[in-house]
Amino acid sequence: MRIHYCGVRGSSPAPGVEFVRYGGNTSCVALARDDDAHPTLLLDAGGGLQRACALLAGEPFDGTILLTHLHWDHVLGLPFFAAADDPEARVDVLLPEQESHISAESVLAGIMSPPYFPIEPAQLRGTWEFATIAPGVLQVEGFSVLACEIPHKGGRTFGYRISDGRATLTYMPDHCPTTLGPGPDGFGEYHPAALELARETDVLIHDAQLLPREMAAEADFGHSVADYSIELGRRVGARSVVLFHHRHNRSDEQLDALAQRLADAGSEATPEVSVATEGTTIEL
Repeated sequence: MRIHYCGVRGSSPAPGVEFVRYGGNTSCVALARDDDAHPTLLLDAGGGLQRACALLAGEPFDGTILLTHLHWDHVLGLPFFAAADDPEARVDVLLPEQESHISAESVLAGIMSPPYFPIEPAQLRGTWEFATIAPGVLQVEGFSVLACEIPHKGGRTFGYRISDGRATLTYMPDHCPTTLGPGPDGFGEYHPAALELARETDVLIHDAQLLPREMAAEADFGHSVADYSIELGRRVGARSVVLFHHRHNRSDEQLDALAQRLADAGSEATPEVSVATEGTTIEL
């Protein structure tokens, strides 16, 4: 499995020289199986989705976009994904089933249609299909995917556990465990859905938007503290933890300081920890 980090920010894009090294695009991760030349499964469609075009070597996209939820920073790349807005493209868009049972295309049209945007989802070129999914196991582009609902403010949100039969990736970019209580260390509950998704995973990509000192003021906004991500990985035996969904105004220097703090606190009992960097590729 190849993992490409196309966008690693949260909430809002972060343009400017102080965000160059870690990147300023919002959430998008591209996955390819070992025998595929190009990615076929894209996780979320934030601003980083545009970077996925470079991974396709000029070819139209042929695959699936799997959305965790419908907040702007996870969907607004959809109409700007040139490799999919192509007459030869084939794109399946899957998103969590809504409590209102509204169709996938209709709910996306709520943010992508006049007067908010000049065209609707159905007007994108190529062959596009839109569908909702329920929690459970599904097969997508040759990957086995476990979808579980996780707490996150402002709309139904899924986390995903994805396997190609040899390696496993867990993707929880937006997760607010304090919704379920403070937990044993004050960073939120290590609840069954999070434990199941992350159990003995090779890579845990997890929401790390907050620092401990920011929790009191911002925990109610719907995100996790970086320390929760690491402790979750330790509890479930994850091989590595990738801190993701960086706060929009957290500079490169501040992310360097976070990485250094965690490195200084590391031990043999802690999984390998890294700070997600846009443009990085990992092979499992």
